[in-house]
Amino acid sequence: MDTIRLTTAQAIVKFLDNQYVSMDGVETKFVEGFFTIFGHGIAVGLGEALDTNPGGLRVMQGRNEQGMCHAAIAFAKQNRRQRIIACASSVGPGAANMVTACATATVNNIPLLVFPADTFASRQPDPVLQQLEQSSSLAVSTNDAFKPVCKYWDRVTRPEQVMTALINAMRVLTDPAETGACCIALPQDVEGESYDFPNYFFEKRVHRITRPVAVEEELEDIAGIIAGAKKPLVIVGGGVRYSGAGETVENFCQEFGIPFGETQAGKSACKSSHPMCLGGIGVTGTYASNHIAGEADVVIAIGSRLSDFTTSSKRLYKHPGVKFVTINNCRFHAYKMDAVKAVGDAKVTVQALGSKLRAKGYKSAYTNEITDAKAVWAKEMERLGSIEYTGDDFDPIIKARDPRTVPEFVKLTNGKITQTGALAAIRRVIDKDAIIITAGGSLPSCMQRMWTTDKRGGYHAEYGYSCMGYEVAATLGVKFAEPESEVYCVVGDSSFQMLHSEIMTIQQEKQKVNILVFDNCGFGCINNLEMNHGIGSLATEFRYTDGKKPTGDLIPVDYAKVGEGYGLKTYTCRTIAELEAALEDAKKQTVACLFDLKVIPKTMTDGYESWWNVGLADVSVKESVREAWKGVKEGRDEARKY
Repeated sequence: MDTIRLTTAQAIVKFLDNQYVSMDGVETKFVEGFFTIFGHGIAVGLGEALDTNPGGLRVMQGRNEQGMCHAAIAFAKQNRRQRIIACASSVGPGAANMVTACATATVNNIPLLVFPADTFASRQPDPVLQQLEQSSSLAVSTNDAFKPVCKYWDRVTRPEQVMTALINAMRVLTDPAETGACCIALPQDVEGESYDFPNYFFEKRVHRITRPVAVEEELEDIAGIIAGAKKPLVIVGGGVRYSGAGETVENFCQEFGIPFGETQAGKSACKSSHPMCLGGIGVTGTYASNHIAGEADVVIAIGSRLSDFTTSSKRLYKHPGVKFVTINNCRFHAYKMDAVKAVGDAKVTVQALGSKLRAKGYKSAYTNEITDAKAVWAKEMERLGSIEYTGDDFDPIIKARDPRTVPEFVKLTNGKITQTGALAAIRRVIDKDAIIITAGGSLPSCMQRMWTTDKRGGYHAEYGYSCMGYEVAATLGVKFAEPESEVYCVVGDSSFQMLHSEIMTIQQEKQKVNILVFDNCGFGCINNLEMNHGIGSLATEFRYTDGKKPTGDLIPVDYAKVGEGYGLKTYTCRTIAELEAALEDAKKQTVACLFDLKVIPKTMTDGYESWWNVGLADVSVKESVREAWKGVKEGRDEARKY
């Protein structure tokens, strides 16, 4: 047998450089390269391999391990899970920083491959620098924390083990039904140990991403249910996006007269201008989607995890006889909501279902309901986009509030931008084929409702894990994925504060991205959640402390200066006119741009026949909490019980 002597780390690099995926006959190199922060435990092992012979892999320098993993997740998501960037970290705190990102990837079913350095397999130098010691087991290290957040986990304690570890990681990473984070922990001594690897291990491998269609019996089951529906509704989930099934779903809905609502992951899989598109659905959904959903007698969820935001905590679908049908390539998700399921790829299964319904001569019984609901929402969209500040008596959209916040903010910042007005302006000014990115907070709520695009993949949201701090790093990953597109992220000030360190990597890689910071002096979404449930404004606004609670004056921050410090082109925007002018000017720039928007608190969207189940106290001395509890109990009583 022909062999080649390599270290474990060298074998990893050589193997990953020869992995490809094939879907619909199109072959793609799977691994773009490595994001890494070379620290203790990784620099001289994997670092040596990447320095000596990286092959066709590029090496990129991260600033925060979570941030670089977020960039890798965004890259994989924008590439419809057909390309990845591996991430490697030092032992201890560097590794632990990747745990949150691994959870984000797994929740969103996005492939992420991480190589955290580990302690010595020999244990001879123990305890080494940054080693976490557990007296109950010397086999435990920081990297055991990856187990619950990854779809595959392994620790390589001998060089030859890396072969099965890598093959199994590729099995999971390229499986649409099971993909998520994969962790291969690398003890630092083993990284540098060598082995005579068989040459065939490094030959080109092509992993086929196939399109299994649901079995005939399941197709008959779901076709029979839909054929009996008068007012069905389709939910377009992320699986539609990753399958590339957007046009197929559009044609299906058009032919059979079925409207569709979109999840955060599914949004932009289909065109917003499609006559059957109702926009976002659920807790952060439009009036059109949620109103139609309330009357639907059959709900057809395609490629959706059916999270609480999509189902409005299982209260949205109110028809007494409503039935649920799922099309999903993951059997686990297909069973949600006690649904009648068809397990298979979204595109080919919808096509097969269409043939069944066509043979039955099916057509929904909708008359004017779809156009009427869309007309109501179109009028509301105009109103949201035109809301302006009118003075101290300005009445924000969210009415349960600390009455001092708005006038105090306006006086402090001279900001007169509303959040809904800003989003409408951004949509008007930027190119129609630009890509917009959002994540945790109130911005995804407004964006799922207000953003429209006909560019497939033009809306990029991380809302499965609702991970604040995703947005800035994601601009880098998305730009790597689509370098010819203009990329924008909308990020709240609190999320920006959490994690914006990858701005330095953006500069290092000379990438033109656009970062729009919505400064409203706080965690606006959670402040609303508190105050709408009878709780005071506690630790959710940026205020000076009185020694016990942060209840003093608001604290101003100049985010434009933060951007300037990194060398970005920056703009401070206090009015819609200033924002529009800045957006136009930024189109001419060749460097990354940061916009500091002074956005009046409480000017986000809310409601539209949605409800969210939260764990409010059912006993309280506060009358306001007791009153809010009545609404929570009512919602729980009305929600479906599964």
